[in-house]
Amino acid sequence: MLLEGFSTFLGLIYTAMLVLAVVAFVMAAIAREDAYRAADKQKKSFWLIILGIAVAVNLWVPMLFVQLAGLVASIVFFVDVRPALKAVSGGGRRGGSSSDGPYGPYNGGR
Repeated sequence: MLLEGFSTFLGLIYTAMLVLAVVAFVMAAIAREDAYRAADKQKKSFWLIILGIAVAVNLWVPMLFVQLAGLVASIVFFVDVRPALKAVSGGGRRGGSSSDGPYGPYNGGR
């Protein structure tokens, strides 16, 4: 009974790693090639190959160590590369100033 619950938990972890790798791959594919150069990151083809391997490993290779390497690559893409691409591409917040909150500008209680 305990082993069955552990197996279900591992299945959820593997599925989450696969979903993260697929989403990172799709986002890497959608971004423009020149944005990678402007953000001073590796080429788009590099990230597509790395994240594609992460997806393939999560689908067909049941080796946790290799799957964790793919997870690290996906996390690096989301934490480092994607924000740089958004900053270069003009993504993120549109308009406003740095003192704008979620419901409009902050005027200091005036």
